[in-house]
Amino acid sequence: MAEDDPFIIDIYASQLKSDGYTIDIAKDGEMALEKIKNTHPDILLLDITMPKITGWELLKLVRSDSSIKDLKVIVISNLDHDECVSIGTGLGVLKCFLKVQTTPEEISKAIKEILN
Repeated sequence: MAEDDPFIIDIYASQLKSDGYTIDIAKDGEMALEKIKNTHPDILLLDITMPKITGWELLKLVRSDSSIKDLKVIVISNLDHDECVSIGTGLGVLKCFLKVQTTPEEISKAIKEILN
């Protein structure tokens, strides 16, 4: 999970851990890229507005690296949903969610659908 808001990290990570997922947290885009390259996660939950490297910049770097370019990505952001879908689709994002309208349970359900 690439997210810089401690509250969001806490509520989503708690739910996902209770659902049996192993969660690794990166609090900025630079740290996220390093962790993705080192651990090759099954899926990335990505915030767009992050320090050092934004979510969109991170995703472009992921897509340009042959060893991680096929990473499954869900965007969870407070950006305009249409913008998220428009930009995200071009970068291979599978789902876009607005933080303010999405529960941790909905994210867990989306992960399960994508991974199964």
